[in-house]
Amino acid sequence: MSVDPNRPSAARIYDHFLGGTHNFAVDREVAERAFVLVPDLPQVARDNRAFLHRAVRLAAARGVRQFIDIGSGIPTEGNVHEAARAADPEARVVYVDVDPTAVIHARQILGDDPRTVVLQADLHQADRVLGDPAVRALVDFDQPVCLLLVAMLHFIPESPELHAALRRYRDAVAPGSLFAVSHGTAGSRTDRLEQLAELYIRTGTPLVLRDRAAILGLFDGWELLEPGLVQLPAWRPDPGDPPVEDPDAYAALAAVGVRT
Repeated sequence: MSVDPNRPSAARIYDHFLGGTHNFAVDREVAERAFVLVPDLPQVARDNRAFLHRAVRLAAARGVRQFIDIGSGIPTEGNVHEAARAADPEARVVYVDVDPTAVIHARQILGDDPRTVVLQADLHQADRVLGDPAVRALVDFDQPVCLLLVAMLHFIPESPELHAALRRYRDAVAPGSLFAVSHGTAGSRTDRLEQLAELYIRTGTPLVLRDRAAILGLFDGWELLEPGLVQLPAWRPDPGDPPVEDPDAYAALAAVGVRT
């Protein structure tokens, strides 16, 4: 497992958006250029992290104690296991990412925590993720699971393989399981976000800004919970959270589905 400090990484760029320190000069260069195109990107990143916490709390309130976070990124404060264990100290979490930087840092931070597993794998490798011996030892697939694909699917191009993998994950989990997704979208700022997508080509991780209909298509077989697919801050906001100032321009949507 190796890390190339001369090639920007989507995971490390996102870490910079969140104010983290696990990034290199080349990542910060891309991030600063992205800020020029979309100045509110750091706020969107923070909104995304807040959505993650709310989705985890919802799952815990529904009795879910198992979480699989695919595209988990570089660990920062308030990761899934911390949010889940605030509800139940016995909560179990699988972190999956294809980026070696994210995996290395996750393993360093989590150490020998017996209720977490860190796996380097691609989203499309559903059978590998679901069949990994450490995952099978940690997760009881006869009980509900919360599957998290947060700020991740907009880095995955549309393909039959993507939808086949999503079906495989859906079919592997028990009724009552949850599927939480946040996803970038162009909104009314099409030109600037198309330029942002071109910028991300440098990372080797293309940015795919699906529209609302395409994002809804990722929830095939899941029943959306209220309020459906909405802007990140509008998904079950905490008391006192400010409303979205310009919904048409907001660049990310979120929803949570349940397997019935």
